[in-house]
This record gives sequence, structure tokens and C-alpha cells, in this order.
Amino acid sequence: MTEFPRPTGADRPPGVPRPTGPGQPPGSDPAQAAAVELRGVGKHYGTGSGQPVTAADDVSFTIEAGGFLALTGTSGSGKSTLLHLIGAMERPDSGTIVSGGTEVTALRGAALAAYRRTVGFVFQRYNLLPALTVLDNVIAPVLPYRTSWDKAGRGRQLLEAVGLGGRERSLPSRMSGGEQQRVAIARSLINTPHLLLADEPTGNLDSRSATAILDLLATLRRENQMTVIIATHDPQIAARCDRLIRLRDGTVIDDLEIADGHPVEETIRRVSQLG
Repeated sequence: MTEFPRPTGADRPPGVPRPTGPGQPPGSDPAQAAAVELRGVGKHYGTGSGQPVTAADDVSFTIEAGGFLALTGTSGSGKSTLLHLIGAMERPDSGTIVSGGTEVTALRGAALAAYRRTVGFVFQRYNLLPALTVLDNVIAPVLPYRTSWDKAGRGRQLLEAVGLGGRERSLPSRMSGGEQQRVAIARSLINTPHLLLADEPTGNLDSRSATAILDLLATLRRENQMTVIIATHDPQIAARCDRLIRLRDGTVIDDLEIADGHPVEETIRRVSQLG
């Protein structure tokens, strides 16, 4: 697999700090762009009964640059909500979110939209456009914008990196679930993000495909200096990460560091015992 070239300053949307990493100016800090901090974050939703639902309740934690974090918990525990808040798809009712040195919760308008384009998203249902080829799906997020780099060339490079070289002209309907998720991962990397958010990325896959997708995410994270946050209810998926945060009713109830090199079976047992 190859390391993807990062966009230059001419490609960077206004209002968002320059991403750092390989090829960036001397003295830049590659860690800063991927670190994420939540301080007292709260989010509530109204219901027809008038009783609000708490999706995030005074949530605070910090993810170091390059971290591989699993958010776990039952359905409705707040996993997806936290991903949406970190990715600025939704705005919290209270608290502060800082990503890569940018206070996301202070952004508005064009700067907020620009920040969203610096974050990679992977969803459970792939969200591919059925009428577009695989290559066109990968480059779709950058088609409205001018870049100094070759969009199709980068798209082909990403497809090669996720094991789909030569499939550029295929349609999503001709691909398996695991292959479609690989396309979705390639699409999430088109802007070379330092932060990748994955919401149940293996939820629709069989165990073999799920393992392959986790292997791919781990490799891409290591080779491209990304921070990866995965929302999952599967203890086997969570056990592959470096750290696990368990949620219940929007509250953090466990924060577990997963030891590097610890037997996977033992880690899965520990994670499963959390309930």
C-alpha cells in the first residue's frame, strides 16, 4: 500500500488550518491535526411525548493523535451521536469539541462546511450512488471543487490501496458488501483526512469480510497517520482497537486501554464482560 499525497495549501478550504504530515512545511506538528478533545459535551433530542432523550450527557475525553478508538454500547447509547458531533454533522447543545487544534463547536457557515470536508466518514450502509462507477463514487466528494491534483488519479490510487485496482468502471450493484465498503473507505480518504469516523462499518458484513475491513482500516491508519474512531456494538471489533469507551444513555461508563500484543481472545473476553 502507498501513502497518499496530501492536498497543498491551494486545495485547503478557507477557515480550516493546514493539515500536517508528510510533505508539509518543516516544523509543523503532524500530531496536532489528528488529536480530538471533548469537554462537557451534551446533546438532547425532543420526542413526541415531550420527554427529551439524552444522547450525550457531559461527555469528556481526549483522543491522542493517531489513536484507534472504539465507541461501544447498546443501540441508543449515543455512539453515532458522538461521531456526528465530532464530524460536525450535528451541533451539541453544550460543551466544546476541538479537533486538530480547531474548536469545531465555534465554527459557522463556510468554515464549518470546510471542516467537514477534512473529516473522512464511513457508514454502515455504504451510501454509494448506484448510477455511478466505483471511481466516480470515490471522487464524488471533490468533484465540485478545483484542486491542483488529479482527482481521477488519486481515486485510482485509493482503489488500488483498498484492493480494488482494475475495478474502476464497475458499478456498486456488481460488487459484494465487503467490496462496496472498501469503495466507501476509499471515498472517505479522497481529501486525505487526519480523522476517520466509522459508524458500524462492519455491521452489514460477514465475519470474514468484517475482519478484512478492520485489517484495512488499521493499515491505512498506520500508514497515513490518521486518528480512527469506530462506533460498534461488536466486542470482537472493539477488541481490535487501542482503546474502548463504553456508553450508556449518553454517559461514559467505561474507558479501557487495550494492551498492545495482548491475546485477542482474552481481550474479547474482557470487552464482552463489560456488558
